[in-house]
Amino acid sequence: MTSKVYADADATLYDFVAGTSVMVGGFGLSGNPEHLIDAVLAKGIGNLTVISNNCGNQGQGLATWLKAHLVKAWKGSFMGGNPDIQEQHKNGEVDVELIPQGTLAERLRAGGAGIPAFFTPTGAGTVVAQGKEEREFFVAGKNRRCVLETALTADFAFVRARRADPYGNLQFKGTTKNFQIAMAMAGRTTIAEVDELVPLGAIAPADVHLPGIFVKRIFVAAQHRDPIEFRTTRPR
Repeated sequence: MTSKVYADADATLYDFVAGTSVMVGGFGLSGNPEHLIDAVLAKGIGNLTVISNNCGNQGQGLATWLKAHLVKAWKGSFMGGNPDIQEQHKNGEVDVELIPQGTLAERLRAGGAGIPAFFTPTGAGTVVAQGKEEREFFVAGKNRRCVLETALTADFAFVRARRADPYGNLQFKGTTKNFQIAMAMAGRTTIAEVDELVPLGAIAPADVHLPGIFVKRIFVAAQHRDPIEFRTTRPR
């Protein structure tokens, strides 16, 4: 088996070029593949189409790509808290497709499963449905208007996992699984930065959250900044 293990983030990006589409895991700033984000920023690779739940926050995470004007289009479900993407979209610099969060998750899952499109009642009859086919289906005892949504795929998927083995079997930590498993399946080249690399067989089969067949490249990144977006404490 050709080794999937690379020295660092930079080494995994040898064929990551301008104009690429990339899915980036994480929820807010939680679970971001920070080293991959930093490596793309350092290389200055632009004209990117980015698919993510949100596009960074408080100048951190994917917001660094926006500040460097590396993003030409973004598809995701939340752009609040990010003045960079709001300003660049208003100025016509970045094309934005806002997607309801559940629809985003299903479009990613469909992309990984090879399902080209599906109908959902979410967004039917609203601006979300503009330019899309709508049909009525008998659902839960009544006719419901539904909108046709297409699957999402990308050239690359960047994910971050708690641990991996050399084959690429991944185990995630807690809610950092959000979107990342579906993205890893929908990306044509999935790169995983992991906190820990363990021997083959060290992750019990029941604890493998993503089979290694979906992962092309791995590198160890033991240290992360893991910023907290809004630190709040309960008064004593």
